[in-house]
Amino acid sequence: MKTFLTRTVVLTTALLLGGNAMADDNLWFGVKAGTLGIGLEASWRALPWFDLGVGANLYDYEDTGSQAGINYDATLALDTFYATASFRFPLSPFRMTVGAYSNGNEVLLVSQPMGIYPIGDDFYTQEQAGTLRSSSTFEDFAPYLGAGFDFELVGRLGISFDFGVLWQGDPIVTLTSDGPLANDPEFRLALELERQQLESEVEDLKAYPVVSIGFHFNF
Repeated sequence: MKTFLTRTVVLTTALLLGGNAMADDNLWFGVKAGTLGIGLEASWRALPWFDLGVGANLYDYEDTGSQAGINYDATLALDTFYATASFRFPLSPFRMTVGAYSNGNEVLLVSQPMGIYPIGDDFYTQEQAGTLRSSSTFEDFAPYLGAGFDFELVGRLGISFDFGVLWQGDPIVTLTSDGPLANDPEFRLALELERQQLESEVEDLKAYPVVSIGFHFNF
């Protein structure tokens, strides 16, 4: 959370130092929630049809489920900060948005006790395999393409809706074991096959869907 707040302060300060950004009706601050987590952002309307924005998102989604035949405790750890440019349509709340994201999103898995683990093409007891841990990371830089709508609610308070795609790239997946067979060549081969199966499942996240709702205040 400290990193999240630090990033947001730095990015917002950069906007505030942008000359005309301090003019009335040009600068907006907001909070948002969606598939990228909880976010803070600031935007500056440089022209009636053009906005610049910066922000940061952070959240951990926790769940349990089965991946490649093994039950895991899973965490989708969301951590991004970004700069965007939005192009508005005349007399319409609709806009198109492009962005550049610093991407720290990752998927963390820790195996649940099962008795027998199907690993690769073989089966191993929990005593043999120990606990399996996996992490999946993505490209540090991720481009964004999306669209959105902005509406005024009352006074200087507005609401926004965004939807788009964050292109995270191919995942980098690791899988480790802390069991007594961790250094056994045959077991390591089975573990690599299991890692490849996990990788094929996590690949669905390389084009990450972005949907969010936000509330913004104009100073």
